[in-house]
Amino acid sequence: MTSSAPQPEGARPVPSPRRRPGGRTARIRRQVLDAVLAELGERGYDGLTVDAVAARAGVHRATVYRRWGDVGGLLADVLDAAGDDAWQPPDTGSLESDLAALNREIQDALTAEPPIVAALIAASFRSEQADHAQRRLWEDRYARCEVIVRRAVERAELPPRTDARRLLIAATAPLYHQLVLLRTPPDPDLPGQAARTATLAASAGAFAEPPPSGDT
Repeated sequence: MTSSAPQPEGARPVPSPRRRPGGRTARIRRQVLDAVLAELGERGYDGLTVDAVAARAGVHRATVYRRWGDVGGLLADVLDAAGDDAWQPPDTGSLESDLAALNREIQDALTAEPPIVAALIAASFRSEQADHAQRRLWEDRYARCEVIVRRAVERAELPPRTDARRLLIAATAPLYHQLVLLRTPPDPDLPGQAARTATLAASAGAFAEPPPSGDT
């Protein structure tokens, strides 16, 4: 999910993909964004330059400067492009297994080589444009994942008015903490353990919001 709490019965709509130009313009954009990812994976944020991206993409540096401006603009477009996909969260039939499958996807993304996702997260702390784009991507991913909680409420696995965002953060946070902050080796048991812990807490009402004032 790489890549944030309304009530399950009234979740925000998933943002529709942004329209992007087609033809030669789309091809050049894809070449440039692929080059950004390759350079970032090999050299990290400090080694990422517009000139290197242009050379790898096979386009004139003036084209890159004119459209993206600088490294921050390139990183922001990479992150925005990630939100234009058709990804949907797992639907396995139970809350715990949905969360475990989601966590496995996160762990795979964070431990992939080259470490693109981890590098993008790190870059968001160095570039304001990348930071804003990273936040947009998190919002998109959390909004898409709220359906996991809605389905669990409908199956009576969770109390009504369970706060989807808080539950999702609790379920996925251990992966980011261990792999991004502590940089520990991936633990194959962690995705399931984190999902189980969050499911037990949620089923006990830990993430349920009180009814609106005036309700009985």
